[in-house]
Amino acid sequence: MNDLDTFAGLLAPEGQALLAELRDHDPADELAAATRLRREHPAALVSAALGQARLRQRAVAKFGADAWRMYFTPNGVEQSTRATVAAHRATRLAALGVRTLADLCCGIGGDAIALARAGIRVLAVDRDPLACAAARANAEALGLAELIEVRCADVTEVDTAGYDAVFVDPARRSKARGGRIFDPEAYSPPLSWAVEAARKAPVAALKIAPGVPHEALPEDAETEWISDGGDVKEAVVWFGTGEGGVPRPVPGGRRATLLPAGDSLLGTGLPDPSADPAEDGPPHAPVGPVGDWLYEPDGAVIRAHLVADVAQQLDGRLIDPTIAYITADRLTATPYATAYAISDVLPFHVKKLKALLRERGVGIAVIKKRGSAVEPEELRKKLKLGGGRTSCTIFLTRVAGAPTMLLGHPATDPVTPDR
Repeated sequence: MNDLDTFAGLLAPEGQALLAELRDHDPADELAAATRLRREHPAALVSAALGQARLRQRAVAKFGADAWRMYFTPNGVEQSTRATVAAHRATRLAALGVRTLADLCCGIGGDAIALARAGIRVLAVDRDPLACAAARANAEALGLAELIEVRCADVTEVDTAGYDAVFVDPARRSKARGGRIFDPEAYSPPLSWAVEAARKAPVAALKIAPGVPHEALPEDAETEWISDGGDVKEAVVWFGTGEGGVPRPVPGGRRATLLPAGDSLLGTGLPDPSADPAEDGPPHAPVGPVGDWLYEPDGAVIRAHLVADVAQQLDGRLIDPTIAYITADRLTATPYATAYAISDVLPFHVKKLKALLRERGVGIAVIKKRGSAVEPEELRKKLKLGGGRTSCTIFLTRVAGAPTMLLGHPATDPVTPDR
């Protein structure tokens, strides 16, 4: 029995009964469950149901309660878009006037589901027959089959003329080695092909890895970095203007969007902290001494090279020309960075830090690093924190090029700077 036959068995009544029975099973009891179920069901079907149950449990983190009704492949769970991120992108496409869209490299259909829920009719294309079978089953299971047509084909051979938009999500993992691919031209299909396909459509969005080099980005498109709950999930390259909607793609723009709130910052062209100050161009964020408050920018802000823009909003400055920490003398609310009240600025010295923490009764420490060679867990072992009730946040970083320790507390804590 091949993979498609086994998958079809899961959709049949016997397979459905097995999946329902395995919904809440404990993976630790899988051997006992497999032995029991194989007395009444074909071994291949039991193995497929157990595998699908494992994938559904993993997929809950991305798809929530929908995961229990959906079907997955191992690659589908790994590479599919988180539902909250897919919904954000679908909402933006709908706001741009998109009503029909070609979803190229659709995988198990995670993005197609979000697009259909936004009222967009989708042609979902993938060359993997098993992924296509899962995408069809997912559209049916979630009541979206009338809006999603699944086609098994090579995306480079699909005619997308007549669609309002194109969405491309190239494969970014090596089948041979199983690892992530960092060279955009090694994507499948390559980023250059995806860009050319996007330029032929009225509106287009290309999903890429958030660590993509900025020099690889097309200047006639806007690139948006998206974080969800503080974790950077992906970057999207946007082409076209659409019928309307906010925000429209801005050619050459760099945007950071923070979910779940949806705050979105479009860069003004200020260079990032690691840029060469000697280069011509817009003014750089100033650099100066550590003030009463330290701001840790969201990862999407950092990836989009918008740290200088946030510093400008906060009337702040960088603590070092190459470090993405912002400091200011007063607290200003911002969704784009987490604020900390700073109590101490000290040269890096483990023994002095250990003594200071013991003196203050610190038993809980959150250790962060940026621009430091010291690993937080190694430092934690050396500090040997006791049972004190006081908490502290320790930043290992550089200030004006010198290894430095900053001590403080989140601004949400009932603590104010006392330096």
